Amino acid sequence: MEFFLSVLGMVLFVEGFPYAAFPKKMKQYIRKMMEVSPSALRGFGLILMLTGLLFVYLAKGGDVQPW
Repeated sequence: MEFFLSVLGMVLFVEGFPYAAFPKKMKQYIRKMMEVSPSALRGFGLILMLTGLLFVYLAKGGDVQPW
């Protein structure tokens, strides 16, 4: 549970940093994202999720135990 909370904290930090550091640019970025099709966003999200899972797998040394 400690590891999960640490990872969640880092994700929230990385996600929140651009909004705190560059609020005007983030508003412009969000407006541009409204122009992107839902299928393109879905595909991009899927690629990011799979990349994240690959990183976790590699960080574990390729030895992932189910439980």
